[in-house]
Amino acid sequence: MQTRKLTSAALLIAIGTLSAHLIYIPAGVSKCFPVQHAINVMGAVLLGPDYAVAIGFIIACLRNMLGTGSLLAFPGSMIGAALAGLAYSRYKTLPAAMAGEIFGTGIIGGFVAWIMATLLLGSKAIAWFFIPPFLVSTIGGSVIACLLLKTGFFKQFSSKEGK
Repeated sequence: MQTRKLTSAALLIAIGTLSAHLIYIPAGVSKCFPVQHAINVMGAVLLGPDYAVAIGFIIACLRNMLGTGSLLAFPGSMIGAALAGLAYSRYKTLPAAMAGEIFGTGIIGGFVAWIMATLLLGSKAIAWFFIPPFLVSTIGGSVIACLLLKTGFFKQFSSKEGK
């Protein structure tokens, strides 16, 4: 089962990293990435909160190394993944995971990104400059994840199979 979880996580990381330059919403010093949010929800539902956070962290690292991301990829991906995973673990519903991702990335992640941009990048933007694009991106990504998970195709990647 551990091999299945690691392989599924690696697949999500590869998809997230390779698609980073294809679909993003530019927002000043940030790049909002709806595919990342879809991966956060899928990782949370299929693998749990710890894997979802690890997947978000590794994708953010790889995107930064490849020049397709910014430092603001870290709070946007990791906080949303954590809350999506925790919400799904608690309520066992896809809407709960989506709500966790949207609140975690859109509100908390946007606010933390503003703090990071102000302190580390010297941005003069106000917090509301980050929160709306983060919300648009995370809502879109969460809907994409919901549609993909509803197809049932990704059940084969679930760590719960075989129990």
